[in-house]
Amino acid sequence: MTYPDPAARADLPRLCFLSYRQIREFAMPVVAEYTGRAQIEVIDGTFGGALAIAQDRIDRGLVDAFVSAGSNASILRAGLQAPVATIQLGGFDILQALIQARRIADRVGVVMYGRTIPELDAVKDLLNIEIMQHAYQTPDDARQRFEQLRRENFQVIVGSSLVVELAEQAGLHGLLAYSLASVRKGFEDAIELARVARLEAGRYEQLNGVLHSLQDAVLAVDRDHRIIAVNPSMQRLLDQDAAVLIGQSLDQLRPELTLRATLDTGQPESAGLQRLGGRDWVANRTPIRERGTIVGAALTLYDAGRIHEADTSLRVQQRRRQNTAKYRFTELIGASPRFLRAVQAARRYAQTDLTVLIAGESGVGKELFAQAIHNESQRADRPFVAVNCASFPESLLESELFGHEEGAFTGSRRGGKRGLFEAAHTGTLFLDEIGDMPLPLQSRLLRVLQEREVTRLGATAAIPVDVRIIAATHQPLQDMIAQRRFRQDLYYRINTLRLEVPALRERPDDIAPLMQALVARCLRRLGSPLAAAGLIAPWLPRLQRYAWPGNVRELENISERMAVFLLQYQQSADVDHDALRHDCPELFEAGHAEDTTGGLSLRARALHALQVCGGNRQEAARRLGISRSTLWRWANAPQD
Repeated sequence: MTYPDPAARADLPRLCFLSYRQIREFAMPVVAEYTGRAQIEVIDGTFGGALAIAQDRIDRGLVDAFVSAGSNASILRAGLQAPVATIQLGGFDILQALIQARRIADRVGVVMYGRTIPELDAVKDLLNIEIMQHAYQTPDDARQRFEQLRRENFQVIVGSSLVVELAEQAGLHGLLAYSLASVRKGFEDAIELARVARLEAGRYEQLNGVLHSLQDAVLAVDRDHRIIAVNPSMQRLLDQDAAVLIGQSLDQLRPELTLRATLDTGQPESAGLQRLGGRDWVANRTPIRERGTIVGAALTLYDAGRIHEADTSLRVQQRRRQNTAKYRFTELIGASPRFLRAVQAARRYAQTDLTVLIAGESGVGKELFAQAIHNESQRADRPFVAVNCASFPESLLESELFGHEEGAFTGSRRGGKRGLFEAAHTGTLFLDEIGDMPLPLQSRLLRVLQEREVTRLGATAAIPVDVRIIAATHQPLQDMIAQRRFRQDLYYRINTLRLEVPALRERPDDIAPLMQALVARCLRRLGSPLAAAGLIAPWLPRLQRYAWPGNVRELENISERMAVFLLQYQQSADVDHDALRHDCPELFEAGHAEDTTGGLSLRARALHALQVCGGNRQEAARRLGISRSTLWRWANAPQD
């Protein structure tokens, strides 16, 4: 047994030459030739013990590739997950051995591992020699074949190391059927296999390094479906260490995780459902390619529960970052003269970069007009950021609009936060319900609009911003100026272009197309086969007489209720139109049917609804199609 030189270069390939004594002694000159190109360990290994010796070298990390011949090579290839170079028996090798044997006797026995060589039948006539061939599969088989030749008085035996050893023990001539050229070719093959093995080992090491950084459970297999990499999450899931898992066939370990189809077809499989360890997983199966060739496949298991949490978080973040305008003028429904005048004015305003003040009652669609103006302006591909000035307390609204530096106040975000002015840079900032903005913030807003720069809370440096302002209000701002509730200078700053959006009761001809479109959309969403056009016709007189105090927003609510009411019917002929009064009682109340509240002020409408509902604010707000906070503002508005 010969060990490699400890002082040899570490970058040299590490080979293990495992053989019977006869071929080992024969090959030693070649081993000496290759000592400068590889670290070579030479080991005498018998048929039965070769595998255990080789596995020990693998376990200790001492070898990159093996070199062997005959039966030993076959055993190593079948039993190891390591490259094995075989010293091949060539025709020229046999011819040389037979020529040497002819010098000794004219009858030669040939015993080789695996199979006989048919070509020898032609050679024996040329050499004028009698040749008897046998092949063996096991040591006992080899001994039986050898004994048969010995009994037939063959004095010269050509064959493998095992056969030569048997011949020598019996006092016969044993000739090894290999040449030094074949041995050299075996070592050349082993060096190349070692080089490739080191490249693959480096690749697997890099792959394992990447996998270990992932929280998801991941494993990879080679072309033979044996595990080559597995990360800690997968080890915990399979309840086995990497040392045990590496080299195992995935089919035998966990058949349900198979990657056979991925290896065979090269097609990835995404978002498959996998049940493992009593939990649901989302499985991705991906082929691993090198230079276009499939060399393996990877399985990634994502915890379904964590995906659900991540999806929820992502949706929240996307909603916050969306900052886009959805509506365009083509989506605004209406053909009444007042509505068309508003649309025409808004289209003109969209061609400018001036500030717009949109006035109109709650629920008339002021933000829809703001989005349409943005989408037809030169800033259409830039952010559209909307903020409701009535929905934030003063301190929070200031931070939202202008942003803050880290530590600006208790609970401020680490690293600070940019405000909505910065978020809307180069785009449009829509300030809804600007009439509800507190006076101190009106002063700060005026300065930003004048200077076109914003200073975060807690900061000293101003940040330039390029923002178009569109403001909206349902409040009578001029009356509020007189009451010192709104700054006059801010009013004139935002009232550059004024857009009046009419209330729904002022455009009764638009109620039918609006209601038809909204009910049809709701029915589609609910999966109903009914067509809205003919169904709402019997209700149109009531719909057009109704005062619509909540405007289009209330119309949307009524449309939803109508669609749910119609959901109980399969055919239009079955609809009991009068039964709608139980779902939409406001349409059937005499006061609303005769439009007696059409001329009432906001305050009067709110008080009337509260009276009808016995003081129930939630029910009154529902009937008016407005929020409870809007109901409170209407009820407390100054009297005319």
